[in-house]
Amino acid sequence: MYNQLTPEIIAQIKAVSNNVFEGADINPDYAKDEMPIYGTHMPDLAVQPRSTEEVAAVVKICYDNNIPVTPRGAGTGLAGGAVPLCGGVLIDLTKMNKIKSYDLENFVVEIEAGVLLNDLAEDCLTHGMLYPPDPGEKFACVGGNVSTNAGGMRAVKYGATRDYVRAMTVVLPTGEITHLGATVSKTSSGYSLLNLMIGSEGTLGIITELTLKIIPAPKHVVSLVVPFEDLHTALSAVPKVKMAQMNPQAIEFMEREIVLSSERYIGRSVFPQKLEGQDIGAYLLITLDGNTEDEVDALVEQAAELLVEAGAMDVLVADTPAKIKDAWAARSSFLEAIMEETKLLDECDVVVPVNQIADYLEFANKTGAECGLVIKSFGHAGDGNLHIYQCSNDLEEEEFKARVDKFFDIIYQRATESGGLVSGEHGIGSGKVKYLIQSVGETNMALMEGIKRVFDPKMILNPGKVCYRL
Repeated sequence: MYNQLTPEIIAQIKAVSNNVFEGADINPDYAKDEMPIYGTHMPDLAVQPRSTEEVAAVVKICYDNNIPVTPRGAGTGLAGGAVPLCGGVLIDLTKMNKIKSYDLENFVVEIEAGVLLNDLAEDCLTHGMLYPPDPGEKFACVGGNVSTNAGGMRAVKYGATRDYVRAMTVVLPTGEITHLGATVSKTSSGYSLLNLMIGSEGTLGIITELTLKIIPAPKHVVSLVVPFEDLHTALSAVPKVKMAQMNPQAIEFMEREIVLSSERYIGRSVFPQKLEGQDIGAYLLITLDGNTEDEVDALVEQAAELLVEAGAMDVLVADTPAKIKDAWAARSSFLEAIMEETKLLDECDVVVPVNQIADYLEFANKTGAECGLVIKSFGHAGDGNLHIYQCSNDLEEEEFKARVDKFFDIIYQRATESGGLVSGEHGIGSGKVKYLIQSVGETNMALMEGIKRVFDPKMILNPGKVCYRL
């Protein structure tokens, strides 16, 4: 259904961009994202634009010639969303990485889409400001975070990426440039095309520039490492924490085995393994923030009392920058640690109601055992977004995929029955399309595909992802 690149089309693209790669010069990483189980597909041509106008010129040539286009940031996705399934042209936005300006009176920052999350977060702090979204992969592009509506650790208090996008510049599949949203904080001005673009995973347009809301950085931050005898007791404490009006910045959960993997990976021990001779089975990692030390101290005291009553074996306070950094370094290394120790890997980031997390994880662990898979889990206990990894070091890939498919069929159905959804922040990409259909039904899939066709009449942009089935 798509045309092949010809020397003439390549010459047209080279005429509008000085950053074109073909043949052996194409980066082999472009064939996959961080979850290669969803396949590897090389593009026929790669472009690294430096401006919105350059992106638009390349996309218009592709649209006129019916060539598929795959936008890509840092390639840290986990659902195959940046994989060029149909070849064609890959547009790598990582060189569009300027933090353009701050407007501190209106609490916004303007950036290009290729800025790394880590760079934006650190730069904001130099201005006394905080960019609250905090996905686990700090070296993802912010444009990619917006494309999947990434959430992260601080979503329980501050919300997901969507809540911080004020405006954006987008290149449509036709090559037209459009601007969505505005610096203002509220709107009742027609359909929200801005919110439609957020989370669309590069299937409706290519985000090139962003205006993002920022807030004054809290002056005091403390993290609590809270060990429990077992995961069910740990997770059962979460609704009690949320009901106590402490407004925690983050509430993460983790099982003992994933902590041990992470500590092996980073080469140091951070979390205790025993308390008074008793094995620890699971942990909560809770962050509290405030504007005065007294305010945060009072929250810590309140949290400690509540958590011990809820079954915590102890409450360990990380109240210095070094201790906080160590605790969160271990948490942030979970995925890398699993990858280091695992030959075959797949993942889901299902989201369920907070009061059903414990029962759902028990069900997932039981189902994994029945399917002959090793299950490793962690995630955002405060908002019900669970990262459940399926692992194997001894199965052949075909058998592993078959078992994972059976596992997904069962646990996604359970999530739907529980009032949950297929993905909380990693997106659908190509890897989860089947399960999205099962979850939302053909009527809603048809509505999404209809929207896709309005934006992209020739269906050239990131084909095979989210709602468009090849």
